[in-house]
This record gives sequence, C-alpha cells and structure tokens, in this order.
Amino acid sequence: MRSFDIPAHYRSNLIGRLKAFRKVQDPKKKDLTPTLLDLGPVRFILARHFGFCYGVENAIEISYKALEDHPGKRIFLLSQMIHNPEVNEDLEGRGLRFIQDTHGQMLMDWSELKSDDIVIIPAFGTTLETEARLKALGIDPLKHNTTCPFVEKVWKRSAQLGETAHTVIIHGKAAHEETRATFSHTAKGSPAVIVKDMAETEELGRIITGELPLERFAELFGTRCTPGFDPATDLQRIGVVNQTTMLATETQAIADHLKQVMLKKYGEAELKNHFADTRDTLCYATNDNQDATLELLKQDADLALVVGGYNSSNTSHIVELLEDKYPTYFINGDKELLSSSEIEHFNYPAHLLERTMDWLPLGSARGAKPVTIVLTSGASCPDTLLDRVMLKVLGFVDGAKDPESAVNALVDQSASV
Repeated sequence: MRSFDIPAHYRSNLIGRLKAFRKVQDPKKKDLTPTLLDLGPVRFILARHFGFCYGVENAIEISYKALEDHPGKRIFLLSQMIHNPEVNEDLEGRGLRFIQDTHGQMLMDWSELKSDDIVIIPAFGTTLETEARLKALGIDPLKHNTTCPFVEKVWKRSAQLGETAHTVIIHGKAAHEETRATFSHTAKGSPAVIVKDMAETEELGRIITGELPLERFAELFGTRCTPGFDPATDLQRIGVVNQTTMLATETQAIADHLKQVMLKKYGEAELKNHFADTRDTLCYATNDNQDATLELLKQDADLALVVGGYNSSNTSHIVELLEDKYPTYFINGDKELLSSSEIEHFNYPAHLLERTMDWLPLGSARGAKPVTIVLTSGASCPDTLLDRVMLKVLGFVDGAKDPESAVNALVDQSASV
C-alpha cells in the first residue's frame, strides 16, 4: 500500500514509533495484540490499529498539496474534509473556506464561487447533485477529489446491484455526508432505502414478509428512500451496502438478517434470485480498527480514552465497544483533560459535553498498583493528538518514566528478540 506525504505537524514521535515497529514486526497485520507501554505508575495499552487510514491520508495529501501548488488562489472545502476539528481548523487557518457544514447546510452562497476557484471534495465524497452544481459554475469537481477509494468501492457495488435490478439497502446514518453521497450515487441506478440499525432492519423484514402492512414502510422510511419507492415491488430483490464507518459486525448482522428474511419468503432454491451477497463493501480500515478494539476488551484496565472528532462516526463506534467494559471517555484531545480530577468528554448518544470528576484513579488507596489506561483513536485522528494526551496524563502522575526512553527501550528490546 502506498505511503502519503503527511504534514510534519501530524507526525508523532512517540505513537508513530510504536506503530512503525509493530508494522515491521507484523507486516501482514495478523497479530491484533495491543501494545503495552509501561511507564511505572501509569501504563498505556495501545490498540494494534488506530489513527489515520488510507482514505484520510489521501485526503490530507491532496488538500495540503492544493494549498502548496496554488498560492494566492481561493480554495474551498465542500465540507469538513474529515471529522477531526484539529485538521479542519488547521486548514481553515491556512486560508481554506468551508462551503457547507457536515449536514449539507450552506455556509456561503453558491453565487460566491467563480470558475477559477478550487473546490476540494471531502473524503466522504459528495452527491451527484452537488457535482452537477459545481460543473454548472465551471468548476471540475474531480480535479481535487479526495473521496476515499473504499467509499467509491461501495458506490461501484451499488451500481452493480442496480444493473441486476436489485434494490440497495444502505446501512448508515441518513444525515452523514458519506451516506448522503452513497444514496445519491445509488439512486441514479436503483431504488434505495437507508436503515440505521438492526431494529429498523427487523421492521423492514416484517414488511417484506407481510407481517406488517406496506403502509408501515412510508411511516418508517418515507424520508429515507428514493422517490416513488414501491415496497410491494422494490423489496423483492435486495442487497446491502454500508456507510464505511459503521460497525462492520452490525452491517454483517443486518445483511444476515435480511438474507434469512428472503430465505423465509422465497425458499432456498430461489434465494440467489432475491438476495445479493455484498460482504465485499466493508472497509478494511474500519474492520481493522474495530477488530483491534475487540482485542482491547480482553485487557485489564482502569479506564479508556478514545480520541477523535465528536462528529466522527467510526470513533463513536470504538467508544460504543469499549464502554461495555471500561469507564470510557470520548475526547477531542489533551485540552479536555482539565486536571487529574476533572475531564470533559462527549456523550455521543446524547450529543452532549459532560464533565466527570475523579476520572483518573490515583492515590494511596491503590498502593503500588499502576493506573492502566486503554488509549486509542478514530481513523481521522492525527497520532500527534495521542502523544499530547499521553504527555498530559503523565503530567498528573508523580514518578512516571520518560516516555521517549520507554518507547526506545520497547522498540530496541523487540528488535533484539
């Protein structure tokens, strides 16, 4: 897999070295065991996979190269390039402007754009309608297109389903940029409907089998399906694709459930005529990060810190997995670690910032037992942020080892084995 030219301020001295040595040890990514960094009174357990993925690095390289290659030109981002405030604020500070927010609401008027302006399409992709609008203004939407190749893979699979007269069931969050883009590209060639979770999928299944009346479809999915969708005919042949940042296990469970629904309705002999296997649309990076998170759950730890943008879907699912076992704090970065006794963190289900006291279990009551912290991040989070989080925590703890020396010792020890 190719490497990308990432700005130096996103490169990590500590986390980056640990990831590099794990990559050398395990180039085929077969070992999901986390990395333990023992700093004496505090220990960090780091997931095998986390941080920038292929699609994010590609988007960052294209965006910063556009800035470098076109000094003095007006450069716009269609919306947040990735869901990380640190990256987006840095790009804004270099003169880029956002055209829309993450929900597609305009932050400026289209008439402000000129044909010689540069418009960057974010890693999530965009809708065909937006592409057409840019073309009408004389702007090539593909010239600075950072759409993730794995998102485009989902679009191609959706198109293939349309060519074989299947309706596409999209597992995703309807308001998310990627899902809106996937829906738009899918709707060009086939009927489509968005389901957000298993509960909605089960309702859809009961509509397909006739256990619920067809009118129920409009009540549930009327705003999340293609115009003119007819559940009586459009649910006879289906295939499932996903927003690439959703929980891969949930997408697979949704596909498996709908496969059983079609088996029940049409029988084994006719199943292939009514259900398409679309397992290949799951994103490798999402899978790797989620599999590595499941390995974290096998560890003994006092708490988990998950770093990423609060509107990051893939990060929220890492939080969702970890909070089943540990007190888990979803933070943007080190600024949320207010003190050793107070942390500000994001409650994703409620979409609210909260403050928690006594989050870091220090004190004589622990005796000689070190504080053990699971530390990981989403696919759009720079590793430098994890460095800063780690260093901030160490500032709260007396007698901790120097992290750079500890990383060097760990890498050197592993190299000599």
